[in-house]
Amino acid sequence: MGLLYTVVIGGLAGWIASSLMKGGGMGMLMNIILGIIGAFVGVFLFGLLGVKGGVLGIQSGTILMDIVSSTFGAVVVLFVAKLLAK
Repeated sequence: MGLLYTVVIGGLAGWIASSLMKGGGMGMLMNIILGIIGAFVGVFLFGLLGVKGGVLGIQSGTILMDIVSSTFGAVVVLFVAKLLAK
């Protein structure tokens, strides 16, 4: 169940991030990969920022918080990837 959960949340986060960053056309597989990498980056960055109990009124440990942190990380990863591609 953990792998399936990661793929679903990662895919959703990657799709949201690519929509926010106008990075469409990357494909479903790249969205999932971006979202999974973004999940790790998001958790790391939230830890550095001291976000422990949640953000925007969303409790940590919930599916919604997993999506928020994964999307945040995916946006950062996509932004860096676009900078490196130039």
